Amino acid sequence: MSKSLFPTGPIGNLIAFQTGGGTPSRQNPAYWIGPIPWASVKDFDEDKIELLETDEQISQQGLNSSATNLIPANTPVVCTRMAVGRVAIAPMDIAINQDLKALFPSRSTDTRYLLRLADYAKAKADAVSVGSTVKGIKVVDYLNIEVPLAPPEHQSKIAEILDTLDTAIRGTEAVVAKLKAMKQGLLHDLLTRGIDANGDLRPSQSEAPHLYKQTPLGWLPKEWEALPLSEYTQHDITYGIVQAGPHIEGGIPYVRTGDMSGDELVRETMLCTSKRIALSYHRSEVRSGELVIAIRATLGKVLPVPDDLDGANLTQGTARIAPKASVNATCLMWAIRHRRGQDAIMKEVKGSTFMEISLGALRQVLIGMPCLRDEQDKIDHRLSAQDAAILNEQKLLEKLRLQKIGLMDDLLTGRTSVTPLL
Repeated sequence: MSKSLFPTGPIGNLIAFQTGGGTPSRQNPAYWIGPIPWASVKDFDEDKIELLETDEQISQQGLNSSATNLIPANTPVVCTRMAVGRVAIAPMDIAINQDLKALFPSRSTDTRYLLRLADYAKAKADAVSVGSTVKGIKVVDYLNIEVPLAPPEHQSKIAEILDTLDTAIRGTEAVVAKLKAMKQGLLHDLLTRGIDANGDLRPSQSEAPHLYKQTPLGWLPKEWEALPLSEYTQHDITYGIVQAGPHIEGGIPYVRTGDMSGDELVRETMLCTSKRIALSYHRSEVRSGELVIAIRATLGKVLPVPDDLDGANLTQGTARIAPKASVNATCLMWAIRHRRGQDAIMKEVKGSTFMEISLGALRQVLIGMPCLRDEQDKIDHRLSAQDAAILNEQKLLEKLRLQKIGLMDDLLTGRTSVTPLL
């Protein structure tokens, strides 16, 4: 927490009283069939302060027959065990279990402000919690956590600004989710129907069967082929270094299967081998724009080689795919990622515990692609445009989240006045 320009004091100064809850007996099924939301720690997400639903519900009989309490809507509830310090507010009445405490603000304290302050104090609550296996915090210790105490006239304005920013974040999250869903639909259409000479999606096979042909991969447009993966590459598909040796700072980075768990290859997280060892595996040296595929562990995962990994190498668990000049690498990547490509790869997998695919089998995996580079480029262009739209919204989302972190600290400590921001 930053140094506060507001006076500081125990968070308990803002709380009139608090109450806990309990768990109805699991031995009576009738207690667990009902309309009353019953909250436990598992309902509290790391970065959300709105509790819109709960995993479990109880009956009025369950409420009356246990130590749980019905907490009025719009009352902050904090976790005092396990996810210590997480806090949320529900728009409806909820019952709570024994690991939660409802915080009822004093008459001069704005409820939304108390919610924000409790969220701000989450790190401090976790720091003073105790327990080696399951951490918890005593109520008295929680109420004694030192926090900035904004004057009553500032509280509702602070909450209003942060609520507005949260609304913007939720809206941007929804846009990102929608764009990703649209991309999945676009991927399916582009990789099963493709784009005709007029730049439009072809009609589906059921609508225009004369535009399609049957192949070992199923129905494909007549202008497409189902060819072995090796037919799309200019060099033999090959894996890399067998023994890379110890990490060499400033050496040649090499791609392991563990480096392929995300959506892109990141140089900063990679180990490096010596130039001498890398040179002896020149055949697996990758160039910018080529593809790397996992042949073990995250088997079938394929990623593009970014510019900063031009000249990097591979290990035995990854393989180089160097597309021909006549093949659009991005289109090939998505064709491999498509269900047809992944199914074809999995059919060649050996081993049940330690799965892998041999280079010989990988080279013969059938991949369905347009024959003409022009159609490949059009598919790449549409998917890249969708990716760019998603990336722009993700950047905005990250900016809003960072802005919230900084603004939350500034507002709650009084370092930024609320008046000019409204």
